[in-house]
Formats: sequence, C-alpha cells, structure tokens
Amino acid sequence: MLTLDFHPAGRHFLQIPGPSPVPDRILRAMSYPTIDHRGPEFGALGLKVLEGIKKIFKTEQPVIIYPASGTGAWEAALSNVLSPGDHVLMYETGHFATLWKKMAEALGLKPEFLGLPGIEGWRRGVQADQIEARLKADPDHQIKAVCVVHNETSTGVTSDIAAVRRAIDAAGHPALLLVDTISGLAAADYRHDEWGVDVTVSGSQKGLMLPPGISFNAVSKKAIAASKNAKLPRAFWDWTDIIEMNKTGYWPYTPNTNLLYGLHEALEMILGEGLDNVFARHQRLAAAARAAVRAWGLEIQCADPNVYSPILTGVVMPEGVDADQVRRIIYDNFDMSLGTGLGKLKGRMFRIGHLGEANDLTLMATLSGCEMGLKLAGVQLAGSGVNAAMEQLMSGKDQARRQAA
Repeated sequence: MLTLDFHPAGRHFLQIPGPSPVPDRILRAMSYPTIDHRGPEFGALGLKVLEGIKKIFKTEQPVIIYPASGTGAWEAALSNVLSPGDHVLMYETGHFATLWKKMAEALGLKPEFLGLPGIEGWRRGVQADQIEARLKADPDHQIKAVCVVHNETSTGVTSDIAAVRRAIDAAGHPALLLVDTISGLAAADYRHDEWGVDVTVSGSQKGLMLPPGISFNAVSKKAIAASKNAKLPRAFWDWTDIIEMNKTGYWPYTPNTNLLYGLHEALEMILGEGLDNVFARHQRLAAAARAAVRAWGLEIQCADPNVYSPILTGVVMPEGVDADQVRRIIYDNFDMSLGTGLGKLKGRMFRIGHLGEANDLTLMATLSGCEMGLKLAGVQLAGSGVNAAMEQLMSGKDQARRQAA
C-alpha cells in the first residue's frame, strides 16, 4: 500500500543524474505570481531568457523553448527537419540513444544503429571513425541526419561531438547533425555553433537545476532551411511560428510562465558563476567520485577515461550483487536516491549524480551514504572511498592555495 507519510529528519538527498535538486533561489523565483503571457512584463521576461539561453548553448542562432520534457524536444528535432521514410544514422551509446531510435521508428523514419557490439557499446563514447566510414559508403546521400547523444545519462559517458562533426565533414556528406545534450547542458562544455551542430536537444531538469517541464531545440541556419521542406507531421512542435513570435518575447501558445521565472533565475546563477567555472566544478566533483569508486575496488561503468562524464558516475557491482537492492538499502537507511541501471545495465550498476547545485560537501555526504550502504549490503570494499575522495578534493584546494600565494 502506498504511503505518503515518509518524512525523516533533514533533506532528502536526491543524487540521481536528473532531475537534480532545485535550489531554493529558483523555487522562490517560481513562486512569483503568474502574469499575463500577452502582457508587456512577459515580453520582457521572454526576451531575456531567450537571449540568456543562447549563452548556455554557445550559439548566436535561435533556441526554441518548449513547455515539455526532453522527450518532446527529441520529437521536435526529428519532425522539423525530416520526412517520412528518411534514412537516419544513429549511434548506440546507451539507454537514451536507444529510446531516441525507437522514437524515430515510431515517427516513420528508418534509423540505422551503429555502435560497438554488446555491453561494450554502453561503456564507451561515439566512435567517430565508424560514422565517417558509414557516410563515405553513402555516395547517393540517402542518409539525411546523424543523431548522437552527448552525455549518455544511463552510462556516464560524454562523447566527443567535435569529432563527430569532423567525421561528417571528412566524408563530404550533407547529413544534418542532431545532438542530445539533455543531461550535458550547463554542466559539461558544449558548443552548438563551434561544433557545427544543426539541432541540439536539451531539457531543464539537469544542469539547469529546474524541475522537469522545459525543453529546448537550438537550431542552425541549415536546420531551419531543412525545416522548410521537411514533411513529417508537426503542429505544436513547428519551429516557424515560435521563432517568429519569439522575436518580441512571446510564444504562439500558452508558455509555462513560472518555469520561465525559474529559468531566468537559473541563468543568473550559472552565468554569474561563469560557465567555465561551472564546468570546472563539475569536473572536480566527478574526479573525486571516481577516486572513491576506485578506492572501493569497484568498476566504473565508463571504460574510457577520455570520455568520463562530469555529470554522473556509474558504479558496477561485483558479480552476484543486485545494484537495485544496494540502492534500496541506501534509500531506506539514509534517505538518499541514486540512479538505477537502465536497459542492458538493469541490476548491474547504480549511478551517482553530481550535477547542478552540487559542491564538495554534498558530494562527500553522498559518498558517505554510498559507502555505508555498500557495507550494509555486504559488498566487500577494498578501502575507503570517502577518504580517497576527500584527499582528491583537498589536493585541488591545496594546489589552488599555493598558486594564489
């Protein structure tokens, strides 16, 4: 029987890789009174968030904001630039790449899945050379788009998008580049314009520190041109009217006003800290989390150190240990939620989120809960991950202190 009276002392530790904890400052902004979405105050708000979000995507081109989840932005990206029966090259890096492929099939597209065989493909990033070779084998340019996931939330792998762009260019192929950075945006370095991405998909509930309910398409001039001839059905998702009305700060439908208040506050927080500082903070915390996993004697899900995610760390359990049971023990004893293994990784691993409004102490509390929970679950640990993470974090502080001196 469902009970809703579980109220232990202190705050719940939400350490899944999204939705991430929403800062009090953003919650307060979202509590402002709802205003007329056709009035002058809203137009000013709209223009400000539309300009600010471009800085996060590192683009000078339009960013479309939808009152939807990231899944909606997936559909918007596909439906605006493609036609029924189009051949789409997609790369398998994990559960979310797989779900995007299933959506493409449901929309009447013909996706082709590239990737490394078996579970190995869920431990490494996009292999750009495979994309280049496949595009070179398409002289008639039947492939209309290449779709890849930047930060694969199910595995803790951050792929090299610039390398994918170089691969497409080296093949001399006109395919559009569509990228999902739903969990990467505002936490890992991302450059829509510089990397030559045509459509970037993202959402509000990860690095932007908002509740779910806003999603984005950042679009290139090439993507907008393709949308003029694309034949997949679309109405709500159609970029045309949105881009036109956004010029004055409005939308052609009722927008989610209070979430836009929250987005404005999130942009103030992120840009106030400085994007490079935000990225560096995430990298520091991720390095400490990985130091903990190694000290425990456990395996990191991502097998390639070159593409470790700064957003989350996947922890592989020893043979015979149910990762979901470990998660349950941690939840019951320490009121902390960790990410479950998804798809092929169900029961094999759990995911530690260290994104958004995270700092040294929130990470240390998280790792303490993990270490205690692992011990309660009977997992044999090689050493203390908490101590290893503390040393990692302190070494960085000490180095910064010496440089300042």
